[in-house]
Amino acid sequence: MSVSSFRSSHLYDLTGRVAVVTGGGTGIGLMIARGLAANGALVYIAGRRLDVLTKVADTWSHETGKILPLQMDVTKRESIQVGKRMLQEKHGRIHILVNNAGQVGPTSDFLGDASAPERKDAETLGQALFDNESPEAWGELYSINTFPIFHVTTAFLGLLDKGAQDVEESTSSVINITSMSGVIKVAQNHFAYNSAKAAASHLTKLLSTEFALKGIPVRVNAIAPGVYASEMTMDDIAEEDVDKIGKGVHPVPARRAGTAQEMAGTAVYLASLAGVI
Repeated sequence: MSVSSFRSSHLYDLTGRVAVVTGGGTGIGLMIARGLAANGALVYIAGRRLDVLTKVADTWSHETGKILPLQMDVTKRESIQVGKRMLQEKHGRIHILVNNAGQVGPTSDFLGDASAPERKDAETLGQALFDNESPEAWGELYSINTFPIFHVTTAFLGLLDKGAQDVEESTSSVINITSMSGVIKVAQNHFAYNSAKAAASHLTKLLSTEFALKGIPVRVNAIAPGVYASEMTMDDIAEEDVDKIGKGVHPVPARRAGTAQEMAGTAVYLASLAGVI
């Protein structure tokens, strides 16, 4: 085995790979899209707002990789199928799928306010939560944060299978962006979001295991970010705002938000030869 096979230029090279990043026009999705493109991939950023996607794509003028807009609503099966047909016609395969699209959903801010009248007693708190968060709002959130992981991945599975044939001893990569909110045991004022992200994490395990058992050359992993700048938090997060966003039992040890390079680097690792695990 040659020494060159251990070099980062080989391990993390994504030249020739076709990637799709849902919710790729802003925030964490954009961080990942830029990281994949910077390492050579042709990246489709998918979302509902074509103007946002086009603006991002037009600003990418680097020598390596490419970013292209793909208007696709991951909450609508018909739109997913349209996206699939376009990719099939243009490339016949993809190698990387990043399921990133997401929203915050219903919140109950009084949960974290000890002086809030809604926290007077158990009866008052329970009724306030019951009244404030409707089944419809929960369903709408799950339709964007959880269901698309299943529907987009399964719709694109044949394309991913074909992509796996391009690289010897490799597999295609699905990366689901979940959240530390789906791991911790406090609600952070949004029960729906945290439970939806927990469901996304378990769905990742189910897909990964089922594909492996059935001999499908597609690996499935998840990244569970902590505090990052995005449309759901803030554009820029100062040190004093980190724990206001995190809302954990204990402060964030690093006392800072994550960086674009940290997020992109993690995704590139999972998508590359180094991440074939």
